[in-house]
Amino acid sequence: MIPDFEVTILGNTSSIPVYGRNPTAQVVRYDQHLLLIDCGEGTQMQLKKFKVKSSKIEHIFISHLHGDHYLGLVGLLSSYNLNGRTKPLTIYGPQGLDDIITTQFRWSNTRLGYPLVFRQTNPEAEELLFENQKFKVFSFPMKHRLPTTGFRVEEKPRPKSLIKEKLLLLSLPIEGIKKLRFGEDYRDAEGNLHRVSELAHPEPPLRSYAFCSDTIYDPSLVSYIQGASLLYHESTFMDDQLERAKLTFHTTAREAAQIAKAARVERLLLGHFSSRYPDLSGILAEAKAAFENSILSQQGETYSIS
Repeated sequence: MIPDFEVTILGNTSSIPVYGRNPTAQVVRYDQHLLLIDCGEGTQMQLKKFKVKSSKIEHIFISHLHGDHYLGLVGLLSSYNLNGRTKPLTIYGPQGLDDIITTQFRWSNTRLGYPLVFRQTNPEAEELLFENQKFKVFSFPMKHRLPTTGFRVEEKPRPKSLIKEKLLLLSLPIEGIKKLRFGEDYRDAEGNLHRVSELAHPEPPLRSYAFCSDTIYDPSLVSYIQGASLLYHESTFMDDQLERAKLTFHTTAREAAQIAKAARVERLLLGHFSSRYPDLSGILAEAKAAFENSILSQQGETYSIS
């Protein structure tokens, strides 16, 4: 059975909450595992509003230290404590984030009842942050006004579904069946080669999700997000604000779509919208002109990564 792999958007605005749009935050779910990516102001309220089981979150990934990407952390971590959390929580983020959080708790005399672990991200190179039996999480560098990373969640190869009827005819040992299930051809004692391609059902391609916010238009990102099933990329401005985008190290919707096209991703999810656009239809139109499979992120919506 193929595990569910999806992302729920909790916030998709830039800088300030406006027009019912909240600052950046989203939850990636792979099977029963929940990952929180960025944690703008009000994230814990959004988790409740959209009925996300926040107690299941064990890993939080923060892209950079602009407030609209992390100011919800102290409230969320405090609520975990008040609710009696005991499970460890790991936060991955840039240098200084641990100082910010521990200073807040020190001066409020808050003692957490659960282990809180900080892991510093590397804004200069790609890095494997987390891995279990089912998926990996990488960070990669982006170009913004502060040290910033994107994140990529990659599905790991699943055990193969073998064709039972063929296996019954072959009477292979357990050792051989195990090798075939994990993608290895098996040569039996008589020297016969049993190929995975002939004994396993076809599997759908492995899936991946890439998150890019915030960054100036940067073609070097393509190598980190190549072929992603779903790409979330900031699209703060339209082309009418191209110079503003360059000045503030942000991206226009058209530029985000150009990145998606160059990286040959399957779908582009637009977000991090400027408060100057109450109507987002122009952002979508500019993106679709360059990459047809572009959609606007919507708060509370869950998008399948497939």
